[in-house]
Amino acid sequence: MNKKILILALPVLLAACSKEVAPPANVERLASTLVVGALATDNGNMYSGEVRARYETVLGFRIGGKIVARLVDAGAFVKKGQVLARLDAADTGLQESAAQAQYSLAEDELKRYRELREQGFVSQSALDAKETALKSAAAQAGLARNQAAYTSLLSDRDGVVSATLAEVGQVVSAGQAVVRVAQQGEREVTFAIPESRYTSVKVGMAAEIELSAAGDSVSSTLHGHVREISPSADPASRTYPVRVSFDSRKSKAALGMSARVRLNEADKVSAQTNEGYLLPLSAIFQQGDKAAVWIVAADRSVSLRPVVVSAYRDDGALVSSGVAAGERIVSAGVHKITAGEKIKIIESGNAK
Repeated sequence: MNKKILILALPVLLAACSKEVAPPANVERLASTLVVGALATDNGNMYSGEVRARYETVLGFRIGGKIVARLVDAGAFVKKGQVLARLDAADTGLQESAAQAQYSLAEDELKRYRELREQGFVSQSALDAKETALKSAAAQAGLARNQAAYTSLLSDRDGVVSATLAEVGQVVSAGQAVVRVAQQGEREVTFAIPESRYTSVKVGMAAEIELSAAGDSVSSTLHGHVREISPSADPASRTYPVRVSFDSRKSKAALGMSARVRLNEADKVSAQTNEGYLLPLSAIFQQGDKAAVWIVAADRSVSLRPVVVSAYRDDGALVSSGVAAGERIVSAGVHKITAGEKIKIIESGNAK
């Protein structure tokens, strides 16, 4: 009888053991918060970029082969016509020798046929065929010489090697990038702007360029202007490449130097539109195409409030409406919170 009772009770006990213990209802979630600070004005967005030459050429061999020598490294100054790298010339040398031998044979054949034609032993058409054969052999010999010359990669301009893209021992195809040469002279800063700023940035717009590694011979802040805006966005980042030229042609900015560019908008309406509270990007909760932030009440409960973001910058999002100075918002982990939930506050400072 006791065994029957135990067998009947066993499934009930196993079911009870398999139930997960529910967490206590009063556990509060930890959340980083900050207090909204004073208004900030965005008179021109700041972007991070890199100093590049306006004219750069990516050089490669006109034939394929194995690289046996690379005579320059990144940073080397080169002259027009200088040899930068070489391919294994064994095969092209044999082809040149074979083509030269065919040309010599065709030349001797034409010489004999001319003598025979003078004696009347061959027709004019046979002599014409030999002359055509000599021209063809000459063309083949010239092509072979060119192919042999293509084993040396020459610089097409004076400049500096900004990058080496292949190493000794590597087998490259025709046209494959081996060395990038930046022409001496005009310098530019390249960076990318988001889709929201594409219509407000114009060619010719004034810009201020701050060089982070400026030395005694380089002014820390230089003036420039927008020279070029790409008409198509990068497929991965959905940003538009922009090039800003230095107004001074005598700028000593080194290639590859990091720079920050501030685009100055001339109209006051745009400057007023870009006034707001600068919040960290991690505080923005995106709902479709609308932005919102979590507001922390006095009882530590949170509620979602829509906001208007006037500009996205490298240092945060500029919110023009929806929040006020002194309000506390959640600054991180915004996608883990639910409306009405009470949180345990972790202080992370004040917004700018």
